[in-house]
Amino acid sequence: MLSLSLSSPSKLSLPSLKPSNPSRQNLPSSSSSPHKQDFELLNHRLIHHLNVGHLHKAISTLDGMAQKGTHPDLTTYSLLLKSCIRSRNFQLGKVVHTRLAQSQLEPNSVVLNSLISLYSKCGDWAKAKAIFRSMGDKRDLVSWSAMVSCFANNDMEFEAIGTFLEMLENGFHPNEYCFAAVIRACSNAGNISIGKMIFGFVIKSGYFESDLCVGCALIDMHVKGSGDVNLAYKVFEKMPEKNAVTWTLMITRFMQLGYSREAIDLFLDMVLSGNVPDQFTLSGVLSACAELKLLSLGQQLHSWVIRVGLPLDVCIGCCLVDMYAKCASNGSLDNSRKIFDRMIDHNVMSWTAIITGYVQSGGLDMEAVELFHEMIKAHVTPNHFTFSSVLKACANLSDLRLGKQVYAHAVKLGLASVNCVGNSLISMYARSSMMEDARKAFDMLFEKNLVSYNTVVDGYAKNLNSEEAFQLFHEIEDVGLGASAFTYASLLSGAASIGAIGKGEQIHASVLKSGFESNQCISNALISMYSRCGNIESALHVFNDMGDRNVISWTSMITGFAKHGFASRAMEFFHKMLEVGVRPNEITYIAVLSACSHVGLISEGWKHFNAMYKEHSIVPRMEHYACMVDLLGRSGSLLEALEFVNSMPFKADALVWRTFLAACRVHGNKELGKHAAKMILEQDPHDPAAYILLSNLYASSGQWEDVAIIRKNMKERNLIKEAGCSWIEVENTVHKFHVGDTSHSLAREIYDQLNQLALKIKELGYVPDTEFVLHDVEDELKEQYLFQHSEKIAVAFGLISISKSKPIRVFKNLRVCGDCHAAIKYISMATGREIVVRDSNRFHHFKDGTCSCNDYW
Repeated sequence: MLSLSLSSPSKLSLPSLKPSNPSRQNLPSSSSSPHKQDFELLNHRLIHHLNVGHLHKAISTLDGMAQKGTHPDLTTYSLLLKSCIRSRNFQLGKVVHTRLAQSQLEPNSVVLNSLISLYSKCGDWAKAKAIFRSMGDKRDLVSWSAMVSCFANNDMEFEAIGTFLEMLENGFHPNEYCFAAVIRACSNAGNISIGKMIFGFVIKSGYFESDLCVGCALIDMHVKGSGDVNLAYKVFEKMPEKNAVTWTLMITRFMQLGYSREAIDLFLDMVLSGNVPDQFTLSGVLSACAELKLLSLGQQLHSWVIRVGLPLDVCIGCCLVDMYAKCASNGSLDNSRKIFDRMIDHNVMSWTAIITGYVQSGGLDMEAVELFHEMIKAHVTPNHFTFSSVLKACANLSDLRLGKQVYAHAVKLGLASVNCVGNSLISMYARSSMMEDARKAFDMLFEKNLVSYNTVVDGYAKNLNSEEAFQLFHEIEDVGLGASAFTYASLLSGAASIGAIGKGEQIHASVLKSGFESNQCISNALISMYSRCGNIESALHVFNDMGDRNVISWTSMITGFAKHGFASRAMEFFHKMLEVGVRPNEITYIAVLSACSHVGLISEGWKHFNAMYKEHSIVPRMEHYACMVDLLGRSGSLLEALEFVNSMPFKADALVWRTFLAACRVHGNKELGKHAAKMILEQDPHDPAAYILLSNLYASSGQWEDVAIIRKNMKERNLIKEAGCSWIEVENTVHKFHVGDTSHSLAREIYDQLNQLALKIKELGYVPDTEFVLHDVEDELKEQYLFQHSEKIAVAFGLISISKSKPIRVFKNLRVCGDCHAAIKYISMATGREIVVRDSNRFHHFKDGTCSCNDYW
């Protein structure tokens, strides 16, 4: 006997269904011939209507009989109830129950079992339970099975299992329907252990070998209860008989657990076994093709779908739309759109599939929004997945106004609090740097999942608010969700953005404790974090410890060496990458060309630029052309750089011209600088960078009238120059400084340190370069301004706050000025300290009076 300590379901009292006079049956009297004939005629008509499937006419006949004071027998009532259940017309079933109660007939077990089934299927479990409890000794195996199934179908697993055990105690042996129902009740993490005990009972009873429904229920129990696809597949293999439903179930479960390849292999086995796949099977396999990007197989399945006459099925149509969207190598949605347009009926699934396809393909977000408008016009109500995709499109378009309108529509439909909608809203605000609104959207979510936390953590990290990101990280741990690889990658990205190596090291420690150290995505994020925080050797250590490296791993190291000015090591890694068979991508070549640019390797740069397409079929993008302009311009070959820009196969964008203008600023070429600024402003009249670079170019040569004109133009256009600032992390706290900053609590000590440093480095040969003061003031005041630059203040703070055994790491949002660069070289010599400065372009490692850039920057 199977024995578990579960309490029996509580009993409900219900007025007896027995008539007040059990001996009196409301049947037509044999002595009343016309009445009897009338009854027989109506009863015959009622049964005829049932036989031909006219349920409504049968109910009308039943009502007619009631009006004449007569009623059919229990057999007819049973047929009526079963017809209502089969057609899922539960409201008519309730009408039949009412007529049965009025007839004063005493229901037998067959009728009562049908009533239990009726109320179970319409969700009224309480009514079903009351009828079941009122049956007394009329309860048979069908009654018990119906009640177990009722509880299982209404998500009352505990009651289903309890009723099953009560049935065993009453001496009933379960049949296949009862086993299938109780196994469904065990198909969750909480009841899987009980389910395994019942599995043993099933095997002993012999139903496992004889019934497909029981086998299917066991497959689901292992998948849903413990995510154990291996056990589920063992059940599938042991089933002596399999039909199309069984095969489809196993294929679907493989897909749901991420075993797309296995799902396709199983589909091929199904076809070879002679089973004919239906629309549900084909939908599952098409989804597997989409996940694996198997376009060729997907097209073959599409042909099969057409041959068997299923092309207009909505479910298959949606899967074909999704498959073609995900498998399109060139980002084209033409095939997906053709499938969508040929579908006769468009429901919410098909609209959502095509909208999602446009969003995921990249660059087609406006088309996705237009489709959403068409969907609304067609009076198709969007679901939470639709809103999630459209909000992503609004985020990609940076259209907050439209995003808010879409969200308002979701609110009206009561879908705003659904996780995926809320998460997309958080992401939209975060990508627009509106973190206050993103946080409000996060706080409004009724139930937050890990994606919700990851989305807002990533937003804070990308918006340089690492404190809030880390607070939420601790909250994730407190609520027991457990950080994912994405959480750690976001936090590492946030630490890297502000140069907070202390926080990055803390996250690295958490990664090791959580067992994620072998995760490729996190290892790549660690390489990037250490590299961007100025510790390239630690980045290399993480790289060397990786068991599995991909193109991102190699590219991250090459980028790191390039940014730190170690061009030879960058090139060495690039060649090693090719040797081990890792194919470079567009980003790899940006890193390689940047490495050449940082040290002036012109011939090497040309070689790699020309090899991109010839050797790896990578078509140079605007960023690659900008790298070459930077390489030529930085080396002083301004005319060659201009000729290169004019020879580009497409129109140079503002990035290329800004790069050229920056080179003109470095080399003091005002004429070419003016031309570059003009080209930038033609494309974007509101680009402040062009005005600032040109203003600095004039200021460096003392043309103060031209500087004043540019500043006036900026003021009229309401353009604001980005304020220069520097920051440094000390004991896990980031300290930020602006030019002339006196707000810090240690301001007096900082400026005392600066005064002492000024005296020391002047003795060593430092001469202030007042050319870098971009204001028309006296020379003495210019020198004072120079020593109030934010990077010098940050260095001075580092000297008084960080122990001599550690390097001082300073970060600046703009390019470090030439005078600060010279001064910090002398400071490293005077103090014997290693100082690392990361500006907007690269790293500078200062030690013993020299810089890693060799003054080429």
